Amino acid sequence: MTSTLPARDVERTTETDRPRRCAEPGGILWDGVGMITFSFTSGSAFLLQTMEPSIAAVVDKHSTFRTDPIGRGLRSLASVMMWVYADEESLAEVERLREMHSTLDAVDDNGVRHTALSSGPWAWVLLTGVHAFTVGEKYFGTHRGGSDVDAMYEEMKQLMRGFKVAEKEIPPTYAEFVTFFDAKVAEQLDTNNVAQDFLVGVRHPGPPLGTPRWLRPLWNALINPIGYVQYLSVVGTLPEVARTKLDVGWSRRQELQLRIFGRVVGRLVPLLPERLRYFPIAYEARRLERDRQRLRRVIDLRPM
Repeated sequence: MTSTLPARDVERTTETDRPRRCAEPGGILWDGVGMITFSFTSGSAFLLQTMEPSIAAVVDKHSTFRTDPIGRGLRSLASVMMWVYADEESLAEVERLREMHSTLDAVDDNGVRHTALSSGPWAWVLLTGVHAFTVGEKYFGTHRGGSDVDAMYEEMKQLMRGFKVAEKEIPPTYAEFVTFFDAKVAEQLDTNNVAQDFLVGVRHPGPPLGTPRWLRPLWNALINPIGYVQYLSVVGTLPEVARTKLDVGWSRRQELQLRIFGRVVGRLVPLLPERLRYFPIAYEARRLERDRQRLRRVIDLRPM
């Protein structure tokens, strides 16, 4: 999302290399990203983003995650659904995001200016999604045999190219991504006020904008159990090195709670009707794709 890198690092994927959509129907991302279980690890992806110094600087200045956490979360979720399920419109969503971020910048406490579309941090936003997907499969996965991580990563590479992520920022294979990711977390990420404020918001989610002051105690009482589950999901799916840097404890009891919760979710979600298993954009896109396939079969069988 942001970077201190020099101008030569803001290179973009050429239009000839860019796919005509960010994700293909029927793929691993198509099956997994739109599931309601995706929301359990999207928070840890955002937290890893805020631990990146450049992203933290711009988020601190421009993001509404403190003042409108629910609205920001819903807008971000809807945007992710567009990336995977909006067909050619996924690229239009990318352009909307790039235009929105093109004017965002910030100067940190050391006087360094950060901009929102620089190469490395812009790629990091997407790369944290790789981690979120794989760790989500570990704890909340609905595929009993697990997903093919190499195939998933190839699809993520297409998504990143759709986002005009510079090719040099994309590790060629999943194994190389793991090496890069571990080194990034260990050597470049750190705690800061943005990450810490986000953690507080995860555990104690603020009410929707416009909630009357007299209703806030009721909101806090009702949301407390949800906040605890959300905290477990976010902190528990972070790399151990990241938890150490954030100075958040993680006990064996919490790990057991997360694993039990994840197993229950992983068993129950597949039993739900598709309309409830998937977020609305994902559900409608999947339904439309099945209709397209049925039409294609009828057309192929027409008398000639």
